[in-house]
Amino acid sequence: MTTGTPREPHDKPAPPSGEPEDVVDLSLDDALEGDLQSVADEVASVYPATAGDEADPTDLGEPRVDLESALTEAEKQMEEMLHREAELMDQHRRLAADFNNFRNRAQRDIAMAVEQAERKILLEMLPVLDNFERGLSASYQDVESFRAGVELIQKQFLEALRRMNVEAMPLKIGDAFDALHAEALTTFSDPNLPDGAVAAVYERGYSLKGQLLRPARVVVNRLQEPGKS
Repeated sequence: MTTGTPREPHDKPAPPSGEPEDVVDLSLDDALEGDLQSVADEVASVYPATAGDEADPTDLGEPRVDLESALTEAEKQMEEMLHREAELMDQHRRLAADFNNFRNRAQRDIAMAVEQAERKILLEMLPVLDNFERGLSASYQDVESFRAGVELIQKQFLEALRRMNVEAMPLKIGDAFDALHAEALTTFSDPNLPDGAVAAVYERGYSLKGQLLRPARVVVNRLQEPGKS
């Protein structure tokens, strides 16, 4: 039988070797003197909560920081896009205004060029009209003198056309008919002319700077085939 120092009923046993001495005795022998809340308070006072124990497992601190930084970056990009959009809209309005000004200026320039061209033509024609008026007011001794005066006016008129780059087409009777530069009014049968030749020039043709301005209007010769009346 083992002998030793008798132990009081409420004496706490010595902690085993190798274990921490701050182990709380949760013996329910004393629990009758208090409730479970007091026991929990005692345990909490012996084991203060550490930083790791205080952390809530549902705490999303770092992900929340990441979301806030992403939101801040998105707002910054949105502001940059709005600023860029405002710049582009301003450029669009400026380009539209410049194009409208250019169109108006081009229309004015075209109208001014047309007006200048008309003035140039009229200034070239007025001297010819002046000579016609002089010829009508003059007295001639014979028809040949009148004819010579008219021919001088014609020459002056053709010279005015030449200064405006208008040239008469060199088409005469006997030339081959060319549908690209002449228009056939009718046909005529002249045995002295080849078939398809120009028999008469009703209106002369003119070119402007090498391009057809007005085709000549002519009569085309058509020889009758033998045996046909």
